[in-house]
Amino acid sequence: MENNKRRADAVFSWRREDFQELVETALAHARKLGATDAGAEASEGCGLSVSVRKGELETVERNRDKSLGITVYVGHRRGNASTSDFSRTAIEQTVQAAYDIARFTAEDPVAGLPDADDIAQPHEQPDLDLFHPWAITSEQAAELALRCEAAAFATDPRIDNSEGAGVSAQQSHFYSGHTRGFRGGYASSRHSISVAPIAGKGDEMQRDAWYSSMRNATELASPEAVGRYAAERALARLKSRKISTRECPVLFESPLAAGLLGAYVQATSGGSLYRRSSFLVDSLGKQVFAPHLDVLEDPFVKRGKGSAPFDEEGVRTKPRKVVDGGRVEGYFLSSYSARKLGMKTTGNAGGSHNLTLTSRRTLPEDNLPEMLRMLGTGLFVIELMGQGVNYVTGDYSRGASGFWVQNGEIAFPVQEITIAGNLKEMFMGIEAVGADTYNYGAKTVGSILVNKMKVAGS
Repeated sequence: MENNKRRADAVFSWRREDFQELVETALAHARKLGATDAGAEASEGCGLSVSVRKGELETVERNRDKSLGITVYVGHRRGNASTSDFSRTAIEQTVQAAYDIARFTAEDPVAGLPDADDIAQPHEQPDLDLFHPWAITSEQAAELALRCEAAAFATDPRIDNSEGAGVSAQQSHFYSGHTRGFRGGYASSRHSISVAPIAGKGDEMQRDAWYSSMRNATELASPEAVGRYAAERALARLKSRKISTRECPVLFESPLAAGLLGAYVQATSGGSLYRRSSFLVDSLGKQVFAPHLDVLEDPFVKRGKGSAPFDEEGVRTKPRKVVDGGRVEGYFLSSYSARKLGMKTTGNAGGSHNLTLTSRRTLPEDNLPEMLRMLGTGLFVIELMGQGVNYVTGDYSRGASGFWVQNGEIAFPVQEITIAGNLKEMFMGIEAVGADTYNYGAKTVGSILVNKMKVAGS
């Protein structure tokens, strides 16, 4: 923790102690005005983003921003305001603004801070090793981006165009507290390298992209590896064609499979449930996935992209099994949504924490070629377009491209098709999950094989 503090002091303009003082000043003024409860959070972020295209520098952007957010409760009335001015006068004016909003807002009987017994205490806030600042200059970042794009161009003569490559280094820290006794904060970082090459010419052009993103820049894939893999993906899509309309099994590449897990989270999140705008309303304890599937949530993964010692309300987080043998064991609830449902918060204000979907059938050798063999004859999807998911009914319809697979082998690339189904049937129809796991944000999952979907083509 002490090493993190020294690193943070070297990177940021504002120290943790400064933020503590700002938060305490805001809370004290809220009490003085007569607030029943109040919360405050001070934060600062800074970073560098560099982009190049066709061997030339395009943009260099540096960002540094700060904010103090105040939430005030007058009984069950809530008001919120924020400022980027950290002077005492500005803080008091911001608290006053939040207080005035609360006084004239309609009363909500479940509005309020978390219950005292849900709040993470200092000894329950482990150091999750989330902060690894990257002391990279704009010249160094540009060099990495150029190497990444150059590796894509060098892969094959058919790649002579690009949408560009980029390098990003981002760091932030915050401190928050509220009148129910919570105090806490930490620093974090997120760095990335990306590229989007274009293969072919004219009507035959195909693009693809790849990236590497990590908390610690030393763990990023090399720019050459990112560039080559993105190029290989674009090349594989050349001479794509349409296929006729049919029903067939569909294999979702692992980055897209994370999107299916994300759809499940959306459908079992508090806001969707208490508004009854989800196809999984009242699903607790019920079979939603195929019986061989489990979903784990672990907020304490070291350097995890979804790791957090507490949620956005200061509620303690904990590892749990949210799906066990296909049955729903837990929702994703904040204090507010939990009260609306007559339940307890699950520590998910702000979202889920490091979800992993696994199958009890998966073997270590179930890599992508093995998953294609399991698919047999059907569609392997590597790109989805559009937002065609109806969370009220579960209906699913997305533009897609990928590969037609015949007898377990890729036959040819396909494009300009639509895949459709219903998420209820798709979840129950998951036949296999690959060992080719990929971490996409806060979700980790292998490729997913769904037994049947409608494919609309020519």
